[in-house]
Amino acid sequence: MESNDQIIVGLDIGTTKIACLVGKKNEYGKLELLGMGKAESVGVRRGVVSNITPAVEAIKKAVEKAELSSGCEISVVNVGIAGQHIKSLQHRGVITLDNLEDEIAAKDVDALIEDMHKLVLPPGESIIHVLPQDFIVDNESGIKDPIGMSGIRLEANFHIITGLVTAINNIFKCVQKSELVVADLTLEPLASASAVLSDEEREAGVVLVDIGGGTTDVAIFQDGIIRHTAVIPFGGNIITDDIKEGCTIIRKQAELLKVRFGSALASENQANDIVVIPGLNGREPKEISVKNLAHIIQARMEEIIEQVYFEIRNSGFERKLIAGIVITGGGAQLKHLPQLFEYLTGMDTRIGFPTEHLASGNDKVGSPMYATGVGLVLKGFEYAERNNRKESNITKQRKLTKKGIGLFDRLVSRGKEWFEEDDNL
Repeated sequence: MESNDQIIVGLDIGTTKIACLVGKKNEYGKLELLGMGKAESVGVRRGVVSNITPAVEAIKKAVEKAELSSGCEISVVNVGIAGQHIKSLQHRGVITLDNLEDEIAAKDVDALIEDMHKLVLPPGESIIHVLPQDFIVDNESGIKDPIGMSGIRLEANFHIITGLVTAINNIFKCVQKSELVVADLTLEPLASASAVLSDEEREAGVVLVDIGGGTTDVAIFQDGIIRHTAVIPFGGNIITDDIKEGCTIIRKQAELLKVRFGSALASENQANDIVVIPGLNGREPKEISVKNLAHIIQARMEEIIEQVYFEIRNSGFERKLIAGIVITGGGAQLKHLPQLFEYLTGMDTRIGFPTEHLASGNDKVGSPMYATGVGLVLKGFEYAERNNRKESNITKQRKLTKKGIGLFDRLVSRGKEWFEEDDNL
């Protein structure tokens, strides 16, 4: 199948929504979205599946809507994973090549990555991603792509992302019970990063902050390489809960207040701005000050930003992030949020929209809340290309082996003829 005919599906199983996006690449290599389905997420808490049956129903609903809007039958999906259980670690791997004369090939890099998957982890944990950062060929360090170089010893520094086996299995179960197949599992901040970051930002050094409903995901890039990942177990839902408690209103009203009138900076609001909320079952309407609402939101948002800033300092790259911070996800739509980030961290901040790699006319998914879904489709194309390359390498290898066996057989039969001739003399 030609890459521009290939259709990839991304399934974002979030805490507040489940989004299913169907896309293909156009002739210019840009992503063209054919359809989208969205359903309210049930059975997912803080990015982790907590109740399989309602989660399956929600997935089915989102997939059905995506099938209707795209006119495609969906059977294979690329799924995202998040949650507090996600951990990352640095590790170095090494392999020795057989022959100094041989060039380092893609299969050698694949063998080194495969070797990392054998890493011994604490019980109940499993590797999700093995991401090479830089390579060392015969003690020559700082190599980004070693393919084609000569060398006998190939080493690499890896960023390894792990998660709980039970959380991973529950995602697979949900997808399988929805009669779908998982093509690949991707860490959600990595997917969001591929949707909203430019290559220049990754090169200069940037922090991606994806504020979802249940979690806030952080990914730090520098010199084009992933340097640090973290998942903070707070998101937009905890702000809604704070509003509900602080204003003594029901959750539905709290969510509406946050979306329509919410602001991350109390100083930007007038003290006399009032929102009137209808009372329950004929009770008196409730008056809420927009400034007080902003105070509640700002207090919790500051706590989340403090944790993000801790992760930035913890990564050791705080001084090397020229492109600053890019915030995305549903929570990024909160008014005055970039200003609060800049005030607390001192770093340049912008909102990331998933339009970086999208073809024009895909305005429906231009909101930051679809960054992960768009990223999962883009990651799906990456995996498909990598698998095609692996398959073509295997085919080439088989052809060479067959050629070698054919040559060996011909030499054997030639040898037999010579011996027979000798016997006849």
